[in-house]
Amino acid sequence: MISANNISLRFGKKALFEDVNIKFTEGNCYGIIGANGAGKSTFLNILNGQLEPTSGNVFITPGQRLSYLRQDHFKYDDYSVLDTVILGNERLYEIMKEKDAIYMKEDFSDEDGIRASELEAEFADMDGWNAESDAATLLNGLGIDSDLHYSIMKDLNGSIKVKVLLAQALFGNPDILLLDEPTNNLDLDAIAWLEEFLINFNNTVIVVSHDRYFLNKVCTHIADIDYAKIQLYAGNYDFWYESSQLMIRQMKEANKKKEEKIKELKEFISRFSANASKSRQATSRKKALEKIELDEIRPSSRKYPYIDFRPKRDIGNEVLTVEGISKTIDGVKILDNVSFIVGREDKIAFVGSNEIAKTTLFNILMGEMEPDEGSYKWGVTTSQSYFPKDNTRIFDTDLAIADWLTQYSEIKDATYVRGFLGRMLFPGEDGVKKMRVLSGGEKVRVLFSRMMIEGANVMIFDEPTDHLDMESITALNNGLIKFPGVLLFASRDHQIVQTTANRIIEFLPGGTFIDKVTTYDEYLDSDAMARKRSVYTIVDDD
Repeated sequence: MISANNISLRFGKKALFEDVNIKFTEGNCYGIIGANGAGKSTFLNILNGQLEPTSGNVFITPGQRLSYLRQDHFKYDDYSVLDTVILGNERLYEIMKEKDAIYMKEDFSDEDGIRASELEAEFADMDGWNAESDAATLLNGLGIDSDLHYSIMKDLNGSIKVKVLLAQALFGNPDILLLDEPTNNLDLDAIAWLEEFLINFNNTVIVVSHDRYFLNKVCTHIADIDYAKIQLYAGNYDFWYESSQLMIRQMKEANKKKEEKIKELKEFISRFSANASKSRQATSRKKALEKIELDEIRPSSRKYPYIDFRPKRDIGNEVLTVEGISKTIDGVKILDNVSFIVGREDKIAFVGSNEIAKTTLFNILMGEMEPDEGSYKWGVTTSQSYFPKDNTRIFDTDLAIADWLTQYSEIKDATYVRGFLGRMLFPGEDGVKKMRVLSGGEKVRVLFSRMMIEGANVMIFDEPTDHLDMESITALNNGLIKFPGVLLFASRDHQIVQTTANRIIEFLPGGTFIDKVTTYDEYLDSDAMARKRSVYTIVDDD
């Protein structure tokens, strides 16, 4: 068990937390939610001891081991992948290294023998003989091939490092597991594996995530941070949402009844206070009136952008034809003879762990990269708008966001342009912010503003939910569902893929692919998943 007791955290006069009391018990998974800046990650850092609160304390049951997902991608650069995972249990790793050092001695003494015996006993109690195989199982589950297990961490790319550090946090059956955005940079297969791992994990889990489907799948409780307090709800994310909305409705209904009673009492008092025969009744009603207190209903600190993609023209029957596109990068076959036709009602999700294949295809279709072989043709009625995965080049400018957005608007009126920024939670004065100083989430919302103002009837999104909070992801999801045009998109957000796509294209290692007209959940349940793991072939639409 881990608990926060009277925790307060202040930065100057601002209180991020105020007298927070919450207990996390064994066998439950707690999802920490709240608006950007509410203090979700900060609270985890208080729990894991990296940050001292202004007042209060954290209590952990004596003897229990706490593990957390570390964000320092360079700390373990000189370690092998397997050793990095095993370091999730530092005491076990120390025992392994001390044992090895003793057994390598040429002058093995009696004292060494006694010490080795003590270490072996502790090693066995910690199930040390299975450490490497357990670490390998975690790595394989997250999609890291066995041939990388003995690689040095500094030789790995960032996305694989993230998976290794996640495996490290999960290693060794910790009593308390803290995870801050564990699904970031994971493909949908790895996320599904992590979901199953946490569902079957019997100890305490506390997780911060913006993935609604993930929270629904793994959480038994939701801890909602709002106005410097944490309110605990039993159930998953959807249950929290329904419960919180129900609570607000009940408070509003109770206030309405109280207001009606107040009105009734005031009318009686006004009518009969001067009447001697009714004065005692009027006095009694005055006392009753003084006792009625309306419930304080504070609006949530959450802010939802308004995302509404409206095409400026209808789309014809001919949308996009892709014929035999192949592309090799640095000697690796990324796309291999990719061919498909896009219809006017298609909303296609590109899925699978081969993320570079999706990005490469999108860049080719938008004319930012040439294929080695093959061709593509857009229909004459189409107009395209693109959300790239890497937006570094776009924001390398000294323009203010309002001036930058005006370039993409047919109407150059400043009020009109700033209206689109306002929908994306940029108030009037924010329009003068420079493009290059924006945060990750602000950059994404600026790009959504551009896509709304362009009014294209074909939109391409490459991982649009990166850097977004829950509220923005929800608004984007709703905007994509309502969009009447064609969508080609890649996203790690299961709920967006499931609720938006009517067709799935999965890229496989080697650049081949599977293409099926189906929802994402139906695709996962189909035998296509089994087929693609054994034979990489193209499957025609059913």
